Amino acid sequence: MKKLLTCLALSTVLFSGCTFMHKADGIIKVNDTVITQADFDSAFDKSVDKSFLKAFGGSKNFVKSDENPMYSIFKEKITNELIVKALLDAEIAKRGITATEEDVQNELKTVIDKVGSKEELNSLLKQRGISNAQFTEDLKTQIKIRKLVNSLEKINITDADAKKYYDTHKNEFTHGEQVRASHILISANTIELIQKIKAKKPDMSTEELNKQVEEQLASQKAKAEAILAEVKQNPDDFAKIAQKKSDDKASAERGGELGFFPKEAMVPEFANAAFSMKPNTISETVVKSPYGYHIIKVTDRMEAGSTPYDKVKDEIKFYLETQKQIEVLKNFTAGAMKNAKIEYIDSSFDPKNAKPITPTPVKKEEAKK
Repeated sequence: MKKLLTCLALSTVLFSGCTFMHKADGIIKVNDTVITQADFDSAFDKSVDKSFLKAFGGSKNFVKSDENPMYSIFKEKITNELIVKALLDAEIAKRGITATEEDVQNELKTVIDKVGSKEELNSLLKQRGISNAQFTEDLKTQIKIRKLVNSLEKINITDADAKKYYDTHKNEFTHGEQVRASHILISANTIELIQKIKAKKPDMSTEELNKQVEEQLASQKAKAEAILAEVKQNPDDFAKIAQKKSDDKASAERGGELGFFPKEAMVPEFANAAFSMKPNTISETVVKSPYGYHIIKVTDRMEAGSTPYDKVKDEIKFYLETQKQIEVLKNFTAGAMKNAKIEYIDSSFDPKNAKPITPTPVKKEEAKK
């Protein structure tokens, strides 16, 4: 997951389109490119929905007013990102840079290899609310940005560069105790159950709702216990059973394999159970977590220590290359911004007219509380 986010680092400001045609609702003109109100609204909503504000209803509940300090913060951020995008798009078009279908497929394969499987990628995208179509567009953007960077400066990260980084950042490659485990999940998320039940019958009483939730939880637990009994009878078939019956489809493809992980990487209920088990054992009972009921198989343990350089060399080189690409891109955009002709058609988007963000005054009585 971390590698995927790094892979897309260069395109974080490029999720919304601008147009070279003037529209009546244009708000900013960057050289020959007009950024419209629709461009801003789309980028704004996406940014809010990807932030911590999603937990509070995201863009649907967001008060879009200059009187709202959070709106002013997001507005300034999105405005700057759209201007940068307009400059980059213009330079890409000027240089005739494109992303071919072959480029996209190669990029997609690279991402899939990094996250583990196509199912793992789809699961990750779903968690982040990104459609496959949007992700494909993001990949095209990533490809064009990389080609632009390569045309600006040739980047060559050597083995010596990677070794130097490893030697000076040893703390990044140390790890605590880890276990390697597989699991079979029978989903039983209480919140999701409530939402599904209420969607079918919105006027259901609280008493009836609780009753149905309890019944479905009991049904899923019974299902998990039946699978656990099957696994105990045929422990060597754990992977096959996981592939057929686990609700965690991403890991099911790999026979339930989760790989090595530290205790803090999993929810406490799952982690406590897994770390209490010996290698080549299966959990005595099903393990309940917020996700549902787990049947856990621990296959190996790793003592605390450091990851050898050879195992992380390629990852370090990829990271250093990405950081260098970001640096080149920042230097280019900084120069382009200085030389650009930027006209704020809607003066409210001009940073010079932005209202200063001041904290809400606190009454003396409240301050004493």
